[in-house]
Amino acid sequence: MLQMLGMPKLIYGVVILGAGASRRMGQPKLLLPWHGTTVIGQLLNQWRRLGASQIAVVTRIGDHALDRELDRQGLSATDRIRNVEPELGMYQSIRLAALWPGWQNDLTHWLITLGDQPHLRDETLSAIMDFAAQQPAAICQPGYAGRGRHPVILPAAAFRELPQPGHDNLKEFLQHTTYPVSRLPLDDADLERDMDTPEDYLRLNSPRRTPGAD
Repeated sequence: MLQMLGMPKLIYGVVILGAGASRRMGQPKLLLPWHGTTVIGQLLNQWRRLGASQIAVVTRIGDHALDRELDRQGLSATDRIRNVEPELGMYQSIRLAALWPGWQNDLTHWLITLGDQPHLRDETLSAIMDFAAQQPAAICQPGYAGRGRHPVILPAAAFRELPQPGHDNLKEFLQHTTYPVSRLPLDDADLERDMDTPEDYLRLNSPRRTPGAD
């Protein structure tokens, strides 16, 4: 991540959403092999490489297989957020992350990222992080094809408002929040690709595939 001269230094906490049931995939997405590691291993390694100050994974309670992999990847048990009601959907995991008391006290921003986008390039993620550093009071996200995409970066005050009633998902929160929301248009088609099915996985994990293109 580039840091421009005079740009405020943002201290990021990263929320990896990993409590989904992977029904369409037919097996746990985060445990699938990915270029010498696993999907969750790729995500953890990537955010460590990009300078995250703290990474926490939201997991389904009782997901022992994922816990074993997180142990193997060196993620402390204290950096796992347990979702006892994952059937309530992704926004339940986001709310729990915002309420979680285990975050470091010095974090200035939180980045919410999906557990099924290990294919995003460092350059794309660095671009949105640098964009957020230029406007630290705003909620920032990448844009592709006229729509906001993940990951979403929120300043501390906005992050703490996520659990408040009045919206059922992150999209509604972003539509109604009083905080400015800024999008960085990026020419990266990978931003709209999720890894939901076995076909998605095979396509995105292909060693012959060029990132950002089919």
